[in-house]
Amino acid sequence: MEFVHYLGNVFEPVSFLLLVGGTIGGLILGATPGLSPTLAVALLIPFTFHLQPAQGLILLGAAYTSTVAGGAISAILLKIPGAPSNIATTLDGYAMAQKGEGRKALQISFISSLIGGVIGVFLLIFLSPVLMKWALAFGPSHLFWLAILGVTMIATLDSKSVVKGLLSGCIGIWLGTIGFDDVMGAQRFIFHESLSGGINIIAALVGLFAIPQVLTMFAMQGAGGSSEVIKVAPHPIMKAVREVLSRTRALAVGTIVGSIVGIIPGIGGQIAGLVAYDQSRRFSREPEKFGTGHSEGIISAEAANNAMVGPSLVPLLTLSIPGSPTAAVLLGGLLIHGIFPGSDLFNNYPEVAWTFINSMLVGQFLMLIFGLYIAGVAARVAMVPRPVMAAIVLVLAVFGSYSIQSSMDDVYVMVLLGIAMFFLERYGFTAAPLVLGLILGPIAETNFIQGSMIADATVGRMAYFLTGTLNLVLIAIIVVSVGYTLVMEMKQRRKSTKEVAA
Repeated sequence: MEFVHYLGNVFEPVSFLLLVGGTIGGLILGATPGLSPTLAVALLIPFTFHLQPAQGLILLGAAYTSTVAGGAISAILLKIPGAPSNIATTLDGYAMAQKGEGRKALQISFISSLIGGVIGVFLLIFLSPVLMKWALAFGPSHLFWLAILGVTMIATLDSKSVVKGLLSGCIGIWLGTIGFDDVMGAQRFIFHESLSGGINIIAALVGLFAIPQVLTMFAMQGAGGSSEVIKVAPHPIMKAVREVLSRTRALAVGTIVGSIVGIIPGIGGQIAGLVAYDQSRRFSREPEKFGTGHSEGIISAEAANNAMVGPSLVPLLTLSIPGSPTAAVLLGGLLIHGIFPGSDLFNNYPEVAWTFINSMLVGQFLMLIFGLYIAGVAARVAMVPRPVMAAIVLVLAVFGSYSIQSSMDDVYVMVLLGIAMFFLERYGFTAAPLVLGLILGPIAETNFIQGSMIADATVGRMAYFLTGTLNLVLIAIIVVSVGYTLVMEMKQRRKSTKEVAA
């Protein structure tokens, strides 16, 4: 119980003020499209130069945790995920906001984030040695099969048609190949010099979700559509608490999936929410309600997003291996102060390590307090007239895309992808499968190439990718996932046929 001994350090005046400031700032940055957790933490690195090591990590950790949760604000109210981890939140959150239940959706998301985040931090505290060994077990072949497992979700993710879902995913995978191959350095599909660095995932995310929204708003207004604003219904906080606690299945699935995905280096929170959303729908008694404004979708996605934060730091703190881009930035924050994470971190710098972890635990509760307050104010965004909202979203989209690398190339890519997505949506295609393909394609490709190089020098590709307990377990899960999707599709078709016949 060594962490209890250092809990008081979090409540020292300077440390606590940094924790509060980092939490509020993280919520605001997270709600800004394009400002991912990685960018938010990187922006705060210069502010830690003259702080004590523990204080600097408190600021960075608070920003990391609250930015992940804050991304739900724009996902729910604007249908623009604050980060890739918030994609799944848009599927039901925005539908609720359109019904006037934006405040309820935000309350549910922050309460779910608290529960998932607290459990994730406790896993970091008590199971680091076990999780460390488990994280080391994952090699290129396992990460390849994990990416393929994620690809199996594409067919049914936010799409009425399996074929259109697969086509959207294939487009995303193709977009992920543009640029230079990370392993071999090959040049692919570089039609213009602005594509030489590939398509940035944040720019694509903003474009695919924001620009179609803007064009739809302008089109509706130009066609003489109603300018009537959505009325925001009041919603007591305790009612939201009861709603979350009553959805134990979605909460458990989200927390478990987020914790497992978080510990795996190289996968991270980009797909934690999507995997949790997909699995929660499969285990739900009301799968047909997902995507229509169902609270289970928000609960599972946001519980997973914050549950992965704690375990994602296990490889960093125990092995000195950053498991995600955000963890790599946190590693920089440690090295600046001359602290080298690893197996001896908790022996050589216990005050720094345990104060940092404790601050993340306390920060979860601060995130809930400030998040619920912001929810009451932010929900009024739905009351903004449609033309004004379209202009605001467009400005945020341009700002968010440009801020990634201070490059207009990202803005051009964002606009082109957004216009293309606007027309694809007219034919029933959706953005979520496309983004998932864009995320998973490079992960699968990179790990397949790396695994093939290892296999050619050792046991051969067939043996490397198709043998071993972990490989076989992942392959079995993929087969079950595909089989389940096919069975559900057949049942849905039979149900539709009977309804038409009736």
